Amino acid sequence: MADEQPKKPDLKVVTEEKGEEATTPIAKPEAAFDLNKFKSKQKPTIPDVETLQTALPVHSLAEAQDFVRLHPNEEEYWSDELCFVNVPIKGQKHGTLHLIDEELATRFLPSARIHRGRLALATKPYDVCFLCQVPSQNLDNSWNESNLKACVRAKTTWVQATSRKAEGVENYKIDAARDEKAFPDPKWPTQSLTELISVTYAGRMIVKDDDPGLLRLIGKVQKPS
Repeated sequence: MADEQPKKPDLKVVTEEKGEEATTPIAKPEAAFDLNKFKSKQKPTIPDVETLQTALPVHSLAEAQDFVRLHPNEEEYWSDELCFVNVPIKGQKHGTLHLIDEELATRFLPSARIHRGRLALATKPYDVCFLCQVPSQNLDNSWNESNLKACVRAKTTWVQATSRKAEGVENYKIDAARDEKAFPDPKWPTQSLTELISVTYAGRMIVKDDDPGLLRLIGKVQKPS
């Protein structure tokens, strides 16, 4: 067998993954949980952008039971005399005040059911706005007279009005804040009075003779909606 050539060994490329000495890679530790990654970075409100007023409460200055200011611009933020009616609402102890077209009111309703008065933009301390009922008729009545005086005075100073009925006196006691700097000056909304009244009385404006509110007041069957 002297002529037999030695057999050449088969050479193979052994990759690191399949080789006998291949090592398993060490898993990197996960980063620590960071809640800050999920933090909202957007500011909740945009600076200097006014929040529009929604429906405002409507009541007299005395019913505020606090110091009150009325908007000093009477031409822009005190209404003309308006007509109102109180409409009974099913399930409610008290009715709801509606605006009503005067022609409809006088045509269908007795005068005693029609309330007339003005509305003025007002606020309690720290910009708690409301629409203040300002008397415009029967101003010789001591209640209306003292109420109107309080409203006029509140254009320039913080005022509160309290009933003196318990004292046997038929009017309001008017007190100004002892320290005018006790409360910051009001930050009045820029919405017009018309816009504020429109939002406040949305769904409560009687302008047609088949309005459900008017039909309820005159005792007429309401058409099914």
